[in-house]
Amino acid sequence: MKLFLTLLTLLFVVSGCSTKGPHTYKSSIKPTKKEIPSYTLKKKTSISLALYDEYAKWYKTPYKLGGTTLSGIDCSSLVQSIYRDAFRVPVPRTTKEQAITGYKVSKESLKEGDLVLFKTGYNVRHSGIYLERGNFINASTSYGVTISNLNNPYWRSKYWQSRRVLP
Repeated sequence: MKLFLTLLTLLFVVSGCSTKGPHTYKSSIKPTKKEIPSYTLKKKTSISLALYDEYAKWYKTPYKLGGTTLSGIDCSSLVQSIYRDAFRVPVPRTTKEQAITGYKVSKESLKEGDLVLFKTGYNVRHSGIYLERGNFINASTSYGVTISNLNNPYWRSKYWQSRRVLP
């Protein structure tokens, strides 16, 4: 367990995802549904628990542009799948459409389950789902489905907007 907590600490220190730039650490440890909520949440909400359950299901699924399954998935499909499976809320398939879903919220008022969107290149967008304390779930081209942090210099510079879809 101590090794797992040490690796988790590294995860939050070296965050990143999507296109080129800093990425999260690699780990051969796959979190279990039981472990994820207990080591990270002070107050366990139903939204948080559902998100961490989905993260455990998708953890390290490889990135595949246009992918929609556990054998390969892209960022917008991951977002769509998590909203569908965890909350039974329909969300559009593309990041472009996700960027107009729900309503805009400030970065400072993010809550668990909010969409976070990034401009990672010319006409290239990236989406993820906010967890807590600056962390979000997303599909990384290098490491597959992972947790990254908004305060990472790469993500801080690419941040575009946040959207609230859940009530």
